[in-house]
Amino acid sequence: MLREELSAGDGSVVLISRSGLNLARFGIRYSHAALAWRSDEGMWSARQLYYSCDERRPRIFDQGLAGFAMGTDDPALGYVSLVRLPAAAIASVHEAVLDTPRVLHLLAGQYSANAYAYGLEYQNCNQWLVELLAVAWAGMEDSTDLRARAQNWLRTQNYAPEPVDAGSRWLMLASLFVPLLHLDDHPAAQREAMKLEISLPTSIESFVRQRLPASERIEICHDDKQVVVHHGWTTVADGCRPAADDRIIPFESIE
Repeated sequence: MLREELSAGDGSVVLISRSGLNLARFGIRYSHAALAWRSDEGMWSARQLYYSCDERRPRIFDQGLAGFAMGTDDPALGYVSLVRLPAAAIASVHEAVLDTPRVLHLLAGQYSANAYAYGLEYQNCNQWLVELLAVAWAGMEDSTDLRARAQNWLRTQNYAPEPVDAGSRWLMLASLFVPLLHLDDHPAAQREAMKLEISLPTSIESFVRQRLPASERIEICHDDKQVVVHHGWTTVADGCRPAADDRIIPFESIE
């Protein structure tokens, strides 16, 4: 279904997100985003930031779509979101995502799953992606201060991630024990309020929709019985429960 939806569009690059760790307690469905791009041969790959546990550092990684979509914590319930960009916004993004020097200059030296969206010390996968969009749409030339320039541009464009409510002092203290969580980059007011500005797929999608209203969104999910395909900016109900207009494909009908 994923390749079918991608093939239905004319664009050579789309924003793609998937569910990963179960973050339902924070009201988060999607945890990981990438840019999927189509080669001249018609093959799709997802370019993303990932944390290399062996090397203990973030890396840029190209992955096939099947592997990307299956990187979820629960194999019995998964969600993927696609955002197709208007034609006028695609070329610069396609160029930027394949521009190795700019891609690497946007890669921070340290990873933090809950990185502050406007911090330079750490970075998470979604933060790298939205900074790359900034570089593409602002037409930024390569430089060693590319991340700072990208973040400055995002501020001018009113990119404001929805704060994540940690909800508990105990969860805030988890950063003392979990290596990939940090709080020292977040402003003191956010730490005190336990509401952290973190780049997540939904915030990036909202920013893209605000900037490019003609963008189109498709959500694909599955449970243990069927696949549901939903078009539009509303979300599929929890548990992958389809709405009246959604396309439903039972697993037994998929060869």
